[in-house]
Amino acid sequence: MLGRMSETGIVPDTKDWTWVLREACPECGYDATTVDRADLGARIRASAAPWAAALARPDAADRPEPGTWSPLEYACHVRDVHRIFGVRLASMIEEDNPRFANWDQDDTAVDDAYGEQDPATVADDLLAAATAVAAQYDSVADDEWGRPGVRSDGSEFTVETLGRYHLHDAAHHVWDVVRGP
Repeated sequence: MLGRMSETGIVPDTKDWTWVLREACPECGYDATTVDRADLGARIRASAAPWAAALARPDAADRPEPGTWSPLEYACHVRDVHRIFGVRLASMIEEDNPRFANWDQDDTAVDDAYGEQDPATVADDLLAAATAVAAQYDSVADDEWGRPGVRSDGSEFTVETLGRYHLHDAAHHVWDVVRGP
């Protein structure tokens, strides 16, 4: 669950999800240890496919329960995840050991009024963001996969682990929406 309790009715998710790089997610089943880095782009593109149908539903902006984001809110988040990871990936390729700026996903959800955005526009933007970042992963050279970067909380990534972590976020939120409440 994501979001600020005081403004959205959702308790912030404060877990450090980097453990998904070492073991399978018991919720969505994603297993980063089985992902071939050469498949990251294709798998990110594939993860975007279910969103068009989810956002075309008449209830896409409705929360299934007060403490759970609507499909629209999840889709806005996933769109922004792709954009943020695109910036982070580019910085890892272009800079030596960059430190990523903090991104508060909960503040973004409130500040950008995720639940009030147009579902059709979000579907198009999510697909475009996924396609763009997938192309970035497709273009990573063999000698660039080990380039490092550091998240604002100190978590260290390589280009490869960043991609695997990113893919979990995309896959997990598809699971969040497809499985229902």
